[in-house]
Amino acid sequence: MNKPKFVYVTYIATTPEKLWEALTNGDFTEQYFFGSRVESDWSEGSEITYSRNGEVTDYGKVLTFEPHSKLSFTWTYKGDKTLRDSETVVTFQLQQMNETVKLTLKHENLAETDLVEKENTFEGFNNGWPAVMSNLKTFLETGVTLPPVVV
Repeated sequence: MNKPKFVYVTYIATTPEKLWEALTNGDFTEQYFFGSRVESDWSEGSEITYSRNGEVTDYGKVLTFEPHSKLSFTWTYKGDKTLRDSETVVTFQLQQMNETVKLTLKHENLAETDLVEKENTFEGFNNGWPAVMSNLKTFLETGVTLPPVVV
């Protein structure tokens, strides 16, 4: 049985090096990932955590670490009550295209409940990831994040 996945593609006027740093440096993720700080030693098999206000909210293991090209890790939301037979997997793929970087985000091995078909929400990976990726793009291109949105 094929499990649902979420794919999001965006084009960012930046370099692969700057985008990579924004994805892997907690000082950057806190700014565009709505206060979430990423931490890892970035070796394959090592732990990765996302924390807010010092408390881990999401965690996983690094699967692939190819600087400026591909980053993949398992993803577990600490409060997830969904019965899963395996962990979800997040992959960021970077492709330089002149002065632009094509960023492809894939979140795979999802359950049906991970995708929320409802307007005006950040619930579900299909609603949360676009908000994060839009904020990342704006931050890298302008130096500031999007204004806060309440839904």
